[in-house]
Amino acid sequence: MSKGLSLFEKRRRRNRTALRARAGLRPRLSVHRSGRHIYAQVIDDTEGKTLASASSLVKGGGQIGATVASAAEVGKKLAEAAKAAGVTQVVFDRGGFLYHGRVKALADAAREGGLEF
Repeated sequence: MSKGLSLFEKRRRRNRTALRARAGLRPRLSVHRSGRHIYAQVIDDTEGKTLASASSLVKGGGQIGATVASAAEVGKKLAEAAKAAGVTQVVFDRGGFLYHGRVKALADAAREGGLEF
């Protein structure tokens, strides 16, 4: 049994601490990536509520699963849902995941959809 935190957990804590320092009153765009799907949600930390969410689980046509194309589609859907909720500026929380591949594709699609971060 190992002592302390894993490298993933250390990276996640370091990222969240830096986000809280510079976030201000902006909501947080949180990303979770699993082996089969990708999930994203816009969270208002002051009230503790999820304002918008999207994932590759929803079978609304298009790509489903763990691909860069499905991650980009999730980013577009999330941007639409966030704009409908009245959110245009967010802080990007990649968690402990590296900004590469599916996480980067989701972020780029959300930016194209109108979110600023």
